[in-house]
Amino acid sequence: MRDTTDDAARDAVRDAEPNAEPNGEDADRDALTTLTVVMHTAFFVLLGASLARYLARHGPEPRTPWVIALSVLLAALYVLGPALGARLTARRMIWLGAVVATWAALVALAPSFAWCAVPLFYTGLRTLPPRAAVTLVALLTALVVAAQLKLAGWADPNVLLAPPAVAAIATAVFVTTERQSARRRALIDDLVRTRRVLAATERREGMLAERERLAREIHDTVAQGLSSQRMLLQAADRLWETDPDTARSHVRTAASVAEHNLAEARRFVHDLTPADLASGAGLRDALAALAARETDAALTVRLHTEGAPAAPLPALVESAVLRIAQGALANVREHAAAGTATITLTCLDDQIVLDVADDGRGFTPDPLDTPGTPGGTSGTSGTSRHGRDIRGHGLPAIRARLRQLGGTLTIESAPGEGTVLSAAIPLTSPPPEPQ
Repeated sequence: MRDTTDDAARDAVRDAEPNAEPNGEDADRDALTTLTVVMHTAFFVLLGASLARYLARHGPEPRTPWVIALSVLLAALYVLGPALGARLTARRMIWLGAVVATWAALVALAPSFAWCAVPLFYTGLRTLPPRAAVTLVALLTALVVAAQLKLAGWADPNVLLAPPAVAAIATAVFVTTERQSARRRALIDDLVRTRRVLAATERREGMLAERERLAREIHDTVAQGLSSQRMLLQAADRLWETDPDTARSHVRTAASVAEHNLAEARRFVHDLTPADLASGAGLRDALAALAARETDAALTVRLHTEGAPAAPLPALVESAVLRIAQGALANVREHAAAGTATITLTCLDDQIVLDVADDGRGFTPDPLDTPGTPGGTSGTSGTSRHGRDIRGHGLPAIRARLRQLGGTLTIESAPGEGTVLSAAIPLTSPPPEPQ
């Protein structure tokens, strides 16, 4: 059996996977990795350049060993940072304080190390909450300005304004980028949640559709067979003393129905294909077998066919026509008190029409099932107003099958004049897969 529910659920789950295609979260992660690598590289380049500048200008001095030692310590501390992770923890805070303190000591000994502050801006902004990060950036900027003024020897406007401008730009770019990333992550999370909800909804709808389809199949096979057996056995029980031959005939017919019902049940478990069609027999042969099986002392069922399909009928259409005929005959046997029923199969170029007529008691059909009234061929109405199918699932199941295939249902009947049920299924386009 082709499990359409599982197929729909599998497609929905695949669509709901957040990693099914590149998303904004992956792009953010890649951009963050690139920026981190650039900042780390820039820090070591600036640290090396500052140390080289100091040694070239000052050479051996009493403070030179301290400058070299602090440079090595600062480099070692900076390398240790990624191992602590990016989350704000006590160890991360201690590490950041040690890096800033070491850098400040280096700047006090050699102001040329001040420009190493730019990568430290990024480190502080990534590690600390926004307000604390801005405070740290302001402190680092003040130290840079003081160091540069010491090197310049006078109040150079460029020295006074350039570091704050650089710090402001770096902070603004970082904060803006982080906010955009946060919004993007929130949107992605919403999209993933929405997709999961949609997948769950589609799974539920698929399960409900499959349940409805299985209910129709069970009604048209096992339930109808059991109903026929019950009626035959009840009739046999009533006639057992007065007409034993007829009673035995009813019992034999009930046994035949039970045997066929067992075959239907096994086929139902296997792939839901009607047993009369499973052996490779055509629709006409399957309808003939159905008519022969339903014929007994109380009801005679005849079959007429008109025309032949230009091409082999789709299996779904054949199955639907046979199930509709089974459902219609079940209604005839249970409600109509008819002596004769006629199945007529008409094959046209663009549609196939199944008519089931009986000479039973008839009933007043719902206006929507009556031709000549608005919506008369829609087949979407409820059960009859006189109760012919109120207890059962027959007409709703027939309507559901026809609706699934784009077909129409028409019922002509009147009290005491029998009933004609006509189901038309178009053949101009491939029928949809069962849901």
